[in-house]
Amino acid sequence: MTFDLDNTLWDVEPALLRAEEAQRQWLLEHRPGTMDNIGHEELWELKKRVWKAHPELAHNVTAMRQRFLEELQRAAGFDTETARAGAREAFAAFLLERQRVELYADALEVLQGLAGRYRLGALTNGNADVYKTDAGEYFDFAFLAEEIGASKPAPDMFHAAIETTGVEAQEIVHVGDNPEHDILGALSVGMHAIWLNADAAPWSHNDEDNRTPHEIIGSIGELPAAVGALQDRLETTGKR
Repeated sequence: MTFDLDNTLWDVEPALLRAEEAQRQWLLEHRPGTMDNIGHEELWELKKRVWKAHPELAHNVTAMRQRFLEELQRAAGFDTETARAGAREAFAAFLLERQRVELYADALEVLQGLAGRYRLGALTNGNADVYKTDAGEYFDFAFLAEEIGASKPAPDMFHAAIETTGVEAQEIVHVGDNPEHDILGALSVGMHAIWLNADAAPWSHNDEDNRTPHEIIGSIGELPAAVGALQDRLETTGKR
């Protein structure tokens, strides 16, 4: 089984808000003038300019953020070497809080139970390190888009999971919250897919092959029952 991380095993928003504030405080303390007289809109415009100037970093959120932090400091008058060093330090402050996630209720109990029956892997487009969370002990492998060089729904990360486990794609179940990145991405390589749909939204993301999730759950606590139902159905039909 493979899992998306952000908004699948935890709500990422609180961690990101803390991380952004830690980054801001570092800049205020160590790079005076960088955050003066610059509002949300100006920051957003700078981010968009950096994204546009560096499309090669589209799948590397770490490098993209560090480049943004460097440009932010250079715009405030700091030289390139100082700005690069500051980007690394400010990002370190950001990442420390980014990793301090609070797992959804029942997540650890669910993972513990599944880990006794399946190999578990993490596939994320973000830069969260599952091994720095309370869930880390249950995972056998983890891939980040910035390591693979491509983000979901591109097949690269899913293929990495298939190669690592040594099984056929149809023997893997991927669990995630994003209909396109997780569900259609997994289905496109032949995996089974379980959609964590906390908002009870209708499925409206069919591709040209009209593929849909094999199971839909409203919370991570419902996952074991969904996995059991999927396995029973596959055994009944004789499909894997």
